Amino acid sequence: MPELLLAEKIGTSRTPVQVAMRYLATIGVVRQDANRRFFMAKNSDELGGMAEALGATPDDPLYLDIAQARLSGTLPDEVNESELMRRFDVARSTLRKVLSRIANEGWAEQRVGSGWLFLPMINSPEAYEESYLFRQSIEPAGLLSSSFQSDPAKLLDIRREQEHIVAGGFETMTAIELFEANSRFHETLATWSGNRFIAQSVRRMDQLRRLVEYSQAANRPARSTQAREHLAILDAVAKQDLVGAAGLMRSHLEDARRAKVFGAGNIVVKKTSG
Repeated sequence: MPELLLAEKIGTSRTPVQVAMRYLATIGVVRQDANRRFFMAKNSDELGGMAEALGATPDDPLYLDIAQARLSGTLPDEVNESELMRRFDVARSTLRKVLSRIANEGWAEQRVGSGWLFLPMINSPEAYEESYLFRQSIEPAGLLSSSFQSDPAKLLDIRREQEHIVAGGFETMTAIELFEANSRFHETLATWSGNRFIAQSVRRMDQLRRLVEYSQAANRPARSTQAREHLAILDAVAKQDLVGAAGLMRSHLEDARRAKVFGAGNIVVKKTSG
């Protein structure tokens, strides 16, 4: 089963397929040969229970618990592993795996010994609005950069992912999956700008808004609207209408700012203690 074929069938890019297949290999559902092709390692009648278990837990429960604790303001900025193990009733190996993921995503870093520091995130409506205003100043500029160069194959991958969201994925995907798809869209266009500072800034904004965006996932119809706007921007890029794409991007970010900061889906984030 080639990864590209799976991506086309599911309606997403190859990156999440690669991650999923590697995970399925670790739990024995598939195996990979020397040519990096995947083959089923279990019979279909053995997969029912595994599929049910995977569907019941769309993401790591501990990861989600820590994210919610940070959003609710009940988890302090500085903690040690022993405190987290007691609070969430998990083994150190399980905790460290999740903390490593969180560190890779940019919202925590390890201190000397077993201590951890959760980094500043967008934690107020004012900060959320400022982040959108900043993004409006750099993301359209990236599209207008003289060094902007799109990748047709990557554009097709991103298009499939956004089309999947519009076709119903906005109702079935987890909050994390929706955020990752959104980030891939914006970070890819920023990378195509050829400007390292724009690309780094957009990536950092995504790190800062990760947790608050998880709390926005309940507003499912808005995710479909955003994906449609993403597709319109991709259409303009494919036609080399970068002026039009920049205008659409500016409108897209402004509409999102108004909806999330002032609309029904406005954010409510409590500041952390400690």
